[in-house]
Amino acid sequence: MVCHQPCDLAIRNMLADQGCPWPDITDQLNPYEVTFNTMSEDTDRPVTYRQAGVDIDAGNALVQAIVPLARATSRPGADAALGGFGGLFDLKQVGFRDPLLVAATDGVGTKLRIAIESGQHETIGTDLVAMCVNDLIVQGAEPLFFLDYMATGRLDVATARDVIAGIAEACSQSGCALIGGETAEMPGMYQSGDYDLAGFAVGAVERDCILPRSDVAAGDKILAIASSGPHANGYSLVRRLVEAAGLGWNDPAPWAPSASVAKSLLTPTRLYVKPLLTALRTIGPSSGAIKALAHITGGGLSENIPRVLPDEAAAAIDLASWRQPTVFAWLAKAGRLPDEEMLRTFNCGLGMILVVAADRETDVTSALKHAGETPLLIGEIVQRHAQAVVYQGSLDDTP
Repeated sequence: MVCHQPCDLAIRNMLADQGCPWPDITDQLNPYEVTFNTMSEDTDRPVTYRQAGVDIDAGNALVQAIVPLARATSRPGADAALGGFGGLFDLKQVGFRDPLLVAATDGVGTKLRIAIESGQHETIGTDLVAMCVNDLIVQGAEPLFFLDYMATGRLDVATARDVIAGIAEACSQSGCALIGGETAEMPGMYQSGDYDLAGFAVGAVERDCILPRSDVAAGDKILAIASSGPHANGYSLVRRLVEAAGLGWNDPAPWAPSASVAKSLLTPTRLYVKPLLTALRTIGPSSGAIKALAHITGGGLSENIPRVLPDEAAAAIDLASWRQPTVFAWLAKAGRLPDEEMLRTFNCGLGMILVVAADRETDVTSALKHAGETPLLIGEIVQRHAQAVVYQGSLDDTP
């Protein structure tokens, strides 16, 4: 029989005696309300996993929907087949001589809220892959395989397929096999429609080709490759400024009126793997022409460039050497943000930094152009005195 009000009241009184408020869990139960009955002669019907909020059939339907997506990412070493307890990769097929494995994991931060609130899920998977594989290439590593994790309160197969389609496409563009993943349906853990993502990537690099090199020194040149926007960093601040400006996700973006606010801000993170691998292989990965790479993520230029510099070296950056995209100028104006705050929060238009030997700058620039990039010379390495990054001039803040 169902518990009645006297039992309910007794529990309330007990909690009150202990100084604990009675929790209102009504909202938490929707849409997975389950009434648990005590066993009696009147009813012995079971409470199923589906009634508790976990739909195994929906999970199986998703697996079937993404099998061809994963298969399309197959590469030497992996057939990208799904369904096993673990993903397999044959390192021998790749042809490395003396490899080191490099692993990276990341998410997409609160950029995910824009995808959820606007209902635009097609590109957020690209961000997930890019955040991981870009961290591999900066160590000179070729991405080999990727696994994803998606958690939600209630699985929406169509949404999940859109997300994973973006993941698979980005894996293909990066030469990285999608060999497995996990979709966790956890009722009570997430609000309706919400989900979270995490990605895991593994790559390999020859032992004598790992970056950064130890010979970064004063006089080396600093090149940069453009970003596509904020990528997947700084979005807690971005969302707050958009809200303060009274903008909705479907409104025209003040910095790009031909696109909506959501469409512009969901521009996916650039994948730098193929052009950088091409450049490294063209000039010789162990030649010393490219000494270090830095992926500009959370912490902006100010926090990420020092991660690849020796203690005695600093980066002297000329802020007038590039013009930041209009979205950054709008953010700076909307938030009254000084250059210092912009440079330690956003990439400000530069998603990848290269430290190159001064006498090989022309070779590296030529290799990058051949790979389809337009590198910018933005500074050089100097002797460090105090700060690891020294800025000259100011950011262009013209929206």
